[in-house]
Amino acid sequence: MNPQTRLPDADEHGFDLHESTFDLHGSTTETETTVREVMLRRPKTLPADASIMQARAALNNDHVHLVLLTEGRRLAGTLTRTDLPPPGTLGPALAWSTLVDRTVSPDTPTAVVRGLMISRRIRRVAVVTADGSLVGLMCLKQRRTGFCSDADVAARSRDLPYFCHRQ
Repeated sequence: MNPQTRLPDADEHGFDLHESTFDLHGSTTETETTVREVMLRRPKTLPADASIMQARAALNNDHVHLVLLTEGRRLAGTLTRTDLPPPGTLGPALAWSTLVDRTVSPDTPTAVVRGLMISRRIRRVAVVTADGSLVGLMCLKQRRTGFCSDADVAARSRDLPYFCHRQ
């Protein structure tokens, strides 16, 4: 994976990692957690050959902020509402997607990711390994007090017919 496609790792973020770290309940803790510990482990995806119409339909759900386009286990691209072309445009969604500033390593501290997500005004980032394999999703809650859990997503699954769970 090209380093420019990731959010900065811990040594590039500009935050003091020796300060207390944010945890899932909005309090601080001396124990630093990593993305791997809190990420959604079965993010919903669309295949890399999905159409713009399929991506648009997925993003019509208020809980969906980032469409993950995959080829097998590899993350091929991501889409937000602002990435989509004008209504009526046809073709593959992948042509409008990007990975730049939308991925993070599973070993990145959660405090770093939370800070970056808040400063960039984004609520979702894909979690990928060095070889580009999608392993999870970081989902910042609407109130920005913590991260969504797999149980939160499972409770809403019936509302997302265009996605499939990663196995």
